[in-house]
Amino acid sequence: MEKSDIGVIGLAVMGENLVLNIESKGYKASVYNRTHSVTDSFIKGRAFGKKIEGFSDLEDFIQSLKSPRKIVLMVRAGIAVDMVIDSLLPLLDKGDIIVDGGNSNHLDTSKRVDYVTSKGVHYVGAGISGGEEGALNGPSIMPGGSFEAWPHLQEIFYAISAKANDGSPCCEWIGSGGSGHFVKMVHNGIEYGDMQLISEAYYSLKHMSGMDNQQMAKLFELWNTGKLDSYLVEITAKILSYKDNDGEYMIDKILDAAGQKGTGKLSVNNAMELGVPLNLISSAVFERSLSSQKEFRVNLASRYKRVFGKIPTPEPQEVHDSLYASKLISYSQGFHLLKIASKEFKWDLDLAQIARIWRNGCIIRSVFLDKIAEAFEKDPHIENLLESDYFMNEILNSLSSWSSLVAKSAVGGYSLPAFSSALNYFYSVTSRELPANLIQAQRDFFGAHTFERVDRDRGEFFHENWTGEGGTTSSTVYNI
Repeated sequence: MEKSDIGVIGLAVMGENLVLNIESKGYKASVYNRTHSVTDSFIKGRAFGKKIEGFSDLEDFIQSLKSPRKIVLMVRAGIAVDMVIDSLLPLLDKGDIIVDGGNSNHLDTSKRVDYVTSKGVHYVGAGISGGEEGALNGPSIMPGGSFEAWPHLQEIFYAISAKANDGSPCCEWIGSGGSGHFVKMVHNGIEYGDMQLISEAYYSLKHMSGMDNQQMAKLFELWNTGKLDSYLVEITAKILSYKDNDGEYMIDKILDAAGQKGTGKLSVNNAMELGVPLNLISSAVFERSLSSQKEFRVNLASRYKRVFGKIPTPEPQEVHDSLYASKLISYSQGFHLLKIASKEFKWDLDLAQIARIWRNGCIIRSVFLDKIAEAFEKDPHIENLLESDYFMNEILNSLSSWSSLVAKSAVGGYSLPAFSSALNYFYSVTSRELPANLIQAQRDFFGAHTFERVDRDRGEFFHENWTGEGGTTSSTVYNI
């Protein structure tokens, strides 16, 4: 019997659709799922008549694969990945390849690379973005880990990935260790920010501008033909115009309580560890948590009985410009995190290349990713995209509308936390002076934490005896 080109373990939504994608590109695939009935159902259903072979025995599954064996794990992140790895290693030969296609923590992936490699097997942590549709028709793929595996995976990964408008695959080797999963994590963090921003645009158009669903749908559809051209804006237009079987707008029947699976929180946690301001994405994560506290919010709303102020109705262009500028801030923060992580973990990430592989297939694909790639190609050493001429001009052109909308929302009593966070980040990061001198004075007053002086060189620290009763001993200088 002809052996399979690749194997997939895990037949949930992403795994099942990825297998169908692989087979559609001319490759034979073997599949295994812990719950054997899931495998049987898939083989008799969507995989029927295709070059896909199902197995209920793990050893038979392994033996069905061409050497070097290539096995993609599409299982839940965490201990489940370790359990599958431990069950596979005794059955594999040196040079075989394990690929984790889930949303694993990059630190876990880095440890697994070392562990699996010590057993003579190659390990790859591959971020895969695009959801169900992307997995089936072409996702964005971000592989990293054991580079020795890449020549054996490259052909298949290129074939199954989405293609940008210029025909290039939305997949390239990212780097060593857990870099692939880190890049996917940041992608998801930006996704959190994008979704929150679009929801606030919808909220302001509905409650501040008084537009109905169909008017908003047409507006988002129009916006998707210009600077805001992106997957999330595209589907927002479709969602707002969608009616259920009763002929009513589905959006109005959905409870305002958003869920999350943790990659946004991971982005924020890593940003805090690396000292990178991720204000907007942090706001998006916290707003999901706040939204889920529906009963608590309703109770407080009834007690405070907020009266919305009368304000000039925001023009759609104000909302457009605020959304656009805030999205630029979201991407600038995300890429800044990638820049700092690349230095910290010695990954040597190609940020222009990462922007290119996000141009199609993934959830945050948008028209200005080409501009981001161009910015890093022009100057690979920039720390933040706000240093690029393109971002500078676009932000400045949007600033008047952006600040106007945020001001109107504050006066009127409307919550636009991500728009506000993005704007305040911009004002802070472009300020010559911030009030941190007082913070540092307070820290030195109560804890002898020292401070730097404006009339001395950076890196030289001082302590002041503020009360006349303290000593000369000061705390060790450190930042986390």
